[in-house]
Amino acid sequence: MLQLYPNTVHCFFRDDENTFKILIATDIHLGYMEKDAVRGNDTFVTFDEILKYARDNEVDFILLGGDLFHDNKPSRRTLHSCIELLRKHCMGDRPIQFEILSDQAVNFSLSKFPWVNYQDENLNISIPVFSVHGNHDDPTGADALCALDILSCAGLINHFGRASSVEKIDISPILMQKGRTQIALYGLGSIPDERLYRMFVNKQVTMLRPKEDEDKWFNLFVIHQNRSKHGATNYIPEQFLDDFLDLVFWGHEHECKIAPERNEQQLFYVTQPGSSIVTSLSPGEAVRKHVGLLRIKGKKMNLQKIELRTVRKFFIEDVVLADYEDLFHPDNPKVLQKIEAFCFEKVEAMLDLAEQEQLANPQQPDKPLIRLRVDYSGGYEPFNALRFSQKFVDRVANPKDIIHFFRHREQKDKKEDENINLHSLIAKPPSEGMMLRVEDLVKQYFETAEKNVQLSLLTERGMGKAVQEFVDKEERDAIEELVKFQLEKTQRFLKERRIDAVEDKIDEEVRRFREAKKNTAEEDDDVLEAINRAKSHRPLEEPSAAFSDLDVDMLEEANADDLDEVVLAHTTRGRGRGRPRGRGDQTTSSRGTSRRGRGSTSQAESKLTGRGRGRKASAPSPLKNASILDCKNFLNC
Repeated sequence: MLQLYPNTVHCFFRDDENTFKILIATDIHLGYMEKDAVRGNDTFVTFDEILKYARDNEVDFILLGGDLFHDNKPSRRTLHSCIELLRKHCMGDRPIQFEILSDQAVNFSLSKFPWVNYQDENLNISIPVFSVHGNHDDPTGADALCALDILSCAGLINHFGRASSVEKIDISPILMQKGRTQIALYGLGSIPDERLYRMFVNKQVTMLRPKEDEDKWFNLFVIHQNRSKHGATNYIPEQFLDDFLDLVFWGHEHECKIAPERNEQQLFYVTQPGSSIVTSLSPGEAVRKHVGLLRIKGKKMNLQKIELRTVRKFFIEDVVLADYEDLFHPDNPKVLQKIEAFCFEKVEAMLDLAEQEQLANPQQPDKPLIRLRVDYSGGYEPFNALRFSQKFVDRVANPKDIIHFFRHREQKDKKEDENINLHSLIAKPPSEGMMLRVEDLVKQYFETAEKNVQLSLLTERGMGKAVQEFVDKEERDAIEELVKFQLEKTQRFLKERRIDAVEDKIDEEVRRFREAKKNTAEEDDDVLEAINRAKSHRPLEEPSAAFSDLDVDMLEEANADDLDEVVLAHTTRGRGRGRPRGRGDQTTSSRGTSRRGRGSTSQAESKLTGRGRGRKASAPSPLKNASILDCKNFLNC
């Protein structure tokens, strides 16, 4: 049974040769707001602080839970700053005190250098960094690469937890040993929640375990998915995870809930460190930001919270005007001026609080983030927010969006609901609690659109995913390829059924064919095939977009996902330069004994058991503007 020690210094067990010390952090979002004159350096300053904590505490390694980068294709400046900081803090002569026992060719099978970086004789690593990818920096493009792969190829991090198949996932742990303590480190990078949910339900996710002495391992799992429920299948319930786990390190959720919470059904603990910086002006981001210093000895653990001192402070407050009827009456001709003066006092109070906190912590940036959410339901009108914000332009870091007006949606007539316009959906500011994704916007538009603009061939979900790829991953041919693929597939279906070339019959069969695919694995497979086709259109050599600056400013609050959107092999620790090239040889240096054996196997091979429950612009296509009626000629062939 796992023993959890409270987060107090008095209950720490002694740091010795049997104790792992791990710094855990997630959702650092390097490069967020990098073009902003005030906030441009925030992510880099905080990342520097995190790495300093790791170095000062002499941790064994750093474990990141995804979204190291904010953009899928980070700018040159972001990549340069990240590499600079990793070299500054994670390279050196301090010896590594733990060893990798598992087959690293399996753990890092998709890497060009399939072994842990500190065992590379060309590198001098003092603090290894292990990371899964998140939804912001996930693999994409023709070669399915991400920014983490660049850092991995440079020997700066160890990218693990990447699934190579969309049909079945076998999670093979990295087996580590320090003295008598053994850790099985499992990882799974970001996968679309709906797909992973379905894979868990269909028992297509398996977590492998070492067969021998399986109860002696401390099982640590890193996951980057929705933890809170955003829809029927748009999250991963904790009950889906295996009950042999000891601790689940949950990335992606930005609210800091770093204190381990016990799942009484599965009997494991969950820690949610939250993001390292504020990326959205929502209540969950206002919680103080922390990283954790995790100590593991045998089957016991202790998690020490470390508050980040360089994070820009964020203050948020809600005001419901209807609660102040004694101060504001809608019929008063000067009510607007009174409301504005009231909001001014609220913002001033938050600024005073920020100033007091900064006096206690000089490392804090001087300009805070301020958000005042005003519910003007009940007959009130909003005042000019832009003019109001100008009063604080030199005192806050977000002068353009200090005030957010909203009101509870009132019941509308059905006729009004039928005439929903996509442009109005996009223009309307979403509520603070939940931001709409592109996929959700597309689905909502078609579900409420008039009959004459409804989809007849594609499903709303399929179109939404294609648009999401087009927007987020710059897959320019995704939508066109999906249309072509579905048209070809439907034509084959009609030909096989030998449908008469009569328009009414064709329409009915197409409708049935479309409805039969909704919310099934086939629907996802069709989208995936279309995306792969779109990727194949890219030239073999294209300019490295990962190193080019983005010229278009990102919408800062448009990511729903951020809100609330083994095979054993005997090796001993070793690292550093000056070693012989034979990776299976044993050598002695001033920093200790090393025996490399990255991909070596042993008699323990095959002793694992599965315990899971688990571009160039393409030429115009002749089908680009085709309708399903064009299949008549095809049927008559």
